[in-house]
Amino acid sequence: MQEDTTTHASLNAAQQRKGRMIFLLLAIFFTVPLVVVVAMIKFDWRPSGKSYGQLIQPPVSIASTSHWLTDDKQAVPAFWQDKWSMVLIAGECDDRCMQRLHDLRQVYVSLYKDMIRVQRVLITQQADTQQIRARFPDLLIINGEPEQIVAVGRMLSGGGQNTLAAQRVYFVDPLGNIMMQYDLEQEAKWIRKDLVKLLKASWAG
Repeated sequence: MQEDTTTHASLNAAQQRKGRMIFLLLAIFFTVPLVVVVAMIKFDWRPSGKSYGQLIQPPVSIASTSHWLTDDKQAVPAFWQDKWSMVLIAGECDDRCMQRLHDLRQVYVSLYKDMIRVQRVLITQQADTQQIRARFPDLLIINGEPEQIVAVGRMLSGGGQNTLAAQRVYFVDPLGNIMMQYDLEQEAKWIRKDLVKLLKASWAG
């Protein structure tokens, strides 16, 4: 009887050690990628090879900005988390904007298995989004709070250029940091090359 009790206690201890080890490995698996992303931004580290976009220094964080509203007035308070975001900011989505959204969809589709790690976002002041929604039904459109959109544009208005008019594309990491930007002149293939490098260099998202 005592031998059975001892064996049972040994098995329980072994299971507890195994459980703690699994928990530790999971914690490392989910924590280290986020630490790597923060270090990349803080120490201006870039993956090897040429980058085609412009690194934003210091990085702009919008993770704490809440009450984002979509074009159908749905609240999305934490949608920056867990995924990389390709974000187009445009006051009004004209023909250039629509072409850029097409480019971003092509980039997104070309990612294949990494598509689940990325989302496409349009931040705009445009109230009527029916035409945009008809062409890009899976696009996340943020236009519910005009003051908030102006504030984001102001945060990114480096060089004196009106961000809402410039129609730049931005990369936002899974921690809510805006880290790269691309002018309208940048071809979609260069945006894709940088995004693929970032996805390979980071487990986050």
